Amino acid sequence: MALLAATIPSEVGLRLLFCPLTSNIVTRTACCTIGIGLPLYSTFKAIENKNQNEREKWLLYWAVYGSFSLVEVVSDQVLYWCPFYYQIKFACLVWLQFPSCHGSKYLYARYLRPFLQKRQDTLDHLLNSLSHEIEKFISNHQQEIQFTKAMAVRCAITANKVLKDIISPAHIHEPGNAESRNAQTGLQSQDLVPNSDSELEAEN
Repeated sequence: MALLAATIPSEVGLRLLFCPLTSNIVTRTACCTIGIGLPLYSTFKAIENKNQNEREKWLLYWAVYGSFSLVEVVSDQVLYWCPFYYQIKFACLVWLQFPSCHGSKYLYARYLRPFLQKRQDTLDHLLNSLSHEIEKFISNHQQEIQFTKAMAVRCAITANKVLKDIISPAHIHEPGNAESRNAQTGLQSQDLVPNSDSELEAEN
C-alpha cells in the first residue's frame, strides 16, 4: 500500500507532463521551474556554503543554459508546433543538471569552450566597442537621463501614496475632532441663549 501511494504522484506527474492537452501549461511551467528556479536556488546554496565544486558545476550550467536560451529564441518560433517539443526541452534541462550525466560539463567542454576560444578576440573587441558606445550615449544624454530618473522617482512616490490611500484610507472625521467641534458648537449656542432673568429684564 505504501509503495502504491509513493508511485501515484509520479504517475500523475508524468501523465500531466506528457498529456497533449496540458502541454502549453504544465510543460512550460515545468521547464521554467527545472531550468531556472531550481538552478537559481542551487547556485545560491553553492555561493553561501562556499563549495567550489558546486560553484563550478552551476557556472558551467549557466554558461550552457545561456547559449541554449540564445538558440531557443529562434527555435521556439520554428519548433514550438512540433509534438513533444517542450517535453524534449524538459528532458534536456534535466540532463544538463543530472549529477551522473554531467550534461552541462560535457557540452561546455565539447562545444561551447572551443567555440568561444576561437572567437575570444572578436568578442572582446565587440564588447569593448559596445561599452564605449554606451558610455558615450550616457554622457551625451545626461540631462535626459536625470529627467527620466526624477520622473520615475516622482511617479513611484505618487503610486505609493495612492496605494496607501487605497489600503488604509485617511479618516476625515476623527473622534477628537468631532468632540471639539461639538463643544465649540455648544458654546456658541449658549452664547445666543440668555443665561438669566436679569439679562432678559436688562434687555427689555
